[in-house]
Amino acid sequence: MPWRVSPADKAAGVRPDPYAVWMSEIMLQQTPVAAVTEYFRAFITRWPTVRDLAAAEDADVMGAWAGLGYYARARNLLKCARVVVDDHGGTFPADHAALLKLPGIGPYTAGAIASIAFDLPYVVVDGNVERVMARLHDEHTPLPAAKPILTEQARALTPSERPGDYAQAVMDLGATICTPKSPACGICPWRAPCAARIAGTAPELPKKTPKQAKPVRHGTVYLGQRADGAWLLETRPDKGLLGGMLGWPGSDWIDAQGARPVAPPIEADWTRVAGEVRHTFTHFHLLLDVMTARLPNDAAPQRGTYVSNARFRPSDLPTVMRKAFDLTRK
Repeated sequence: MPWRVSPADKAAGVRPDPYAVWMSEIMLQQTPVAAVTEYFRAFITRWPTVRDLAAAEDADVMGAWAGLGYYARARNLLKCARVVVDDHGGTFPADHAALLKLPGIGPYTAGAIASIAFDLPYVVVDGNVERVMARLHDEHTPLPAAKPILTEQARALTPSERPGDYAQAVMDLGATICTPKSPACGICPWRAPCAARIAGTAPELPKKTPKQAKPVRHGTVYLGQRADGAWLLETRPDKGLLGGMLGWPGSDWIDAQGARPVAPPIEADWTRVAGEVRHTFTHFHLLLDVMTARLPNDAAPQRGTYVSNARFRPSDLPTVMRKAFDLTRK
């Protein structure tokens, strides 16, 4: 992983970069490593220091984040970078309590930065660590109710010596050996004391409370292009889903199909595209109708702004908006 510093490199005097650790931890929130790696490399290359990121244009950062999801993280990324520069002289504080006060940093992320970047003995508990703890202690309390129990178990095992290496080692243990399905117990370094292995319950742990079915919401988006090639787009409000991201003007997303208000951003001969956009968010599924129209060059929209075809990059759109664009290309 490009944000990691190996124990051997640490022994040679190389220290983890708190900026890189923070960046990776924000990106890894509810997002797998495979999806994060490319984005991390792109961000670090484009903005190699926290000062570079703090000075970046909001639209550039939001565009670079497009496709990674959970877009509030991108807004908090900018807020945090600017607070670190303005209030901490461009250096992340080597203090757990101070880290918790930074935008977008909660208990898990503060613990990860304190442990991995500064080698402070703070517990780090992600999904992999929860699984390892549940099996090691044969803990059958279902998640999420089990979180405090598993956190205390992880805290009891966190050493004062090399806590950062230990935290990453337990996460790696869960990711590569103590996996959700078919754990490789025969090669696990904690095989002997593992209570779930002894009881034969490891494959069924951790237990989870059944999730409720996700509701389905419906909406409409309007893809308008002027005769000169410019596209009609809008920046979504900072608060709410896809906050601060570039997107197509559209209706609200509501539960009742057919009852959503149709509010085109401009009077035009709108045509519905065959098919629909399907996208899943954390708490609901979304179905979008896509309307298209060719707009005259002098058309003044009621909402949104025009972006020239030369400046428009579909890659700057969040995934659901890019799906709408791709549907029109078909």
